[in-house]
Amino acid sequence: MNGFVISTRFGGTPADPKEDPVKLALIGAQVRARLRADPRAEDLGGDKADMFLLRDFFTADECARLVRIIDKKIGPSTLFEGTQRDGFRTSSTHYFEQGDSATRALEKRIDAATGIPHQHAEVTQGQRYEAGQQFKHHYDYFFASEPYWQQERRRGGQRTWTAMLFLNDVEEGGETDWPELDLSVKPVAGALLTWNNMGRDGRPNRNTLHAGTPVVKGVKHVVTQWYRQDPWTLHLS
Repeated sequence: MNGFVISTRFGGTPADPKEDPVKLALIGAQVRARLRADPRAEDLGGDKADMFLLRDFFTADECARLVRIIDKKIGPSTLFEGTQRDGFRTSSTHYFEQGDSATRALEKRIDAATGIPHQHAEVTQGQRYEAGQQFKHHYDYFFASEPYWQQERRRGGQRTWTAMLFLNDVEEGGETDWPELDLSVKPVAGALLTWNNMGRDGRPNRNTLHAGTPVVKGVKHVVTQWYRQDPWTLHLS
């Protein structure tokens, strides 16, 4: 984790320090450099987005264990208050318990790949998509114009990188679709897909619009880890 810089000494006073483009650009540059130096990482985003795929990031046995944990305790996936739309996100979600050995092994490996300190990470989530279920096109970054921002800015501010671990092959459907990148990523067990929700200028990148397309046959399991600009907290004072 050494060398992860979050200084804003390079000038500029943002309208809201919780979405500071100087900080966000610096975080993006550091993680991008780290992933480009990783021989496992395949660059998928080109000039439009920082996005990398790391195949065989987890073994089949490790993925199977995480699937079992997810399936033990799961409920409907949610959206931020004020953004709910019927049929927009129809998957189920599991919130991993902090301190669980399987969870920590997963989190440490993702943190090591990105170089982002874990205190910037939200609670790790697992999602399950059954046949017909999907998450329509959306952005992972926050819109400061939305009511939920006033709460999320106090929980660590803007989202930076997303890491998504595919836990199983899907018989048909379930791809992650990126229309602005002309890209569709098929779920392959053990592969990690990670991308920066910000552009290289440290501002929200509209090219990161994406969707979890409907599963046609089989079931899709993924683990998702979101990182914030500043250390994340669940409980607000």
